[in-house]
Amino acid sequence: MKIHQLPLGARFEYDGAEYVKTGPLVASGQGGQRLIPKYAVLRVLGEGAAASPPPPRALDRAAVLAAAERFHGRCAALVPPERQDELAAARADFLRDLDQITPAPGA
Repeated sequence: MKIHQLPLGARFEYDGAEYVKTGPLVASGQGGQRLIPKYAVLRVLGEGAAASPPPPRALDRAAVLAAAERFHGRCAALVPPERQDELAAARADFLRDLDQITPAPGA
């Protein structure tokens, strides 16, 4: 496993020494802190290998639309009358772009 694949706090062995990940590419061991090269292959100790980032959340389209409408409403109150057409065009562009987004698998 590589250092960037481990969560903070994961224990691993590198070059015969035991370390704990304390930063993106930094680990602490008996000899102090050490920069771990991204290419280094590490032997995970304990349950560090099982930890992985959570899967991305799927957004609810209705909730996104409701949030966008609230935002547009607040913006409409701030934009002067002579610029309302630009705001309406930006809203239409947003809604068109939203329709182009492909749902994530399983969403």
